[in-house]
Amino acid sequence: MPDNTTAGPGPGPGSGTGPGPVTGGASRAGILGAEARVNAGTTTGASTSGRLMPHDEGDKWSLRLQHAVSAFVDEPRGSIEEADQVLKEVAERFADAVTRRRRTLRTSWQTPGDDKADTEQLRLALRDYRELTERLLKI
Repeated sequence: MPDNTTAGPGPGPGSGTGPGPVTGGASRAGILGAEARVNAGTTTGASTSGRLMPHDEGDKWSLRLQHAVSAFVDEPRGSIEEADQVLKEVAERFADAVTRRRRTLRTSWQTPGDDKADTEQLRLALRDYRELTERLLKI
């Protein structure tokens, strides 16, 4: 039977960072995999970057904004309208991404019929809430 109580790399329990001891019958690999999916904002594990939006979406908006700025001399009003539209789309996309991320975080600790979530799950969820909130406050 594997030992599921060994500490992972990094600081131990109570430090708020890094995986601590794994308890409650869940395998260390299972919790770490779920943690990576929550941090990536996905439940499939397809992305592990932790970004709220893919790079290619950000690149498209940056390009549109650059075009709006460079067209300002010839079309000032059109440039401003395009910049306004880009900002609107980015803000909506961020709001949607945060909503999806929050939903994913909630499902990591809030299971219907499970009034007693594992302490380790709760610790990881709290850490993820803190990290996401701090990232948003730095914008």
